[in-house]
Amino acid sequence: METSAVPALPPLLDLAGIAVFALSGALLATRLRQTIVTVAFFALVTGVGGGTVRDLLIDAPVFWVHDPWVAPVILFTALIAWFTPIHWWEGKLLDWADAVGLAVYSTLGTAKALAFGVQPVPAMLMGVITGCVGGIIRDVLAGQPSILMRPEVYVTPAALTAALCAGGAVLGLPNIVSWTVAAVAGFALRGAAITYGLELPSYSRDKRK
Repeated sequence: METSAVPALPPLLDLAGIAVFALSGALLATRLRQTIVTVAFFALVTGVGGGTVRDLLIDAPVFWVHDPWVAPVILFTALIAWFTPIHWWEGKLLDWADAVGLAVYSTLGTAKALAFGVQPVPAMLMGVITGCVGGIIRDVLAGQPSILMRPEVYVTPAALTAALCAGGAVLGLPNIVSWTVAAVAGFALRGAAITYGLELPSYSRDKRK
């Protein structure tokens, strides 16, 4: 597989998206009053965790290991979280930035898997992994309820994005069309969840005789 066939964001936008994910991890560690080392580690696993798992599963070079800027940006993001008051980051701004990152990276994760010859359904799962696994690792390490175990609509937008991206490839649509539609749809669903507090219904059937 030629690396030129692999989809990528412009470098500055890519780093900004990684920084948003990393900041969410770093801020959780600061809320838990952890050391700077732990804050940096949380920033790292949240920022690149999903993409790392994806690359390992599709047998691709792990993206951030070969990029000279990703690790420094993550460490700088951790320092920002460490040296700024936590109230600076309260409110919905970070949630909205995270929603953009979730939609974009779920799209790119799916497209990258397809570019490496992964079949559409597994490629969809790679998209979900790219968008969500960093946050899942963060929550597990922090002893918090994982986003996977909460009714909050978070993984679902990633799944919608990945499905539309893979579906566009199956239908032979131009990449720019399927990627744009997928990212916008995922962002819209996540945005609706942020705005209206959308939650998935929990299992409630009692199987006892």
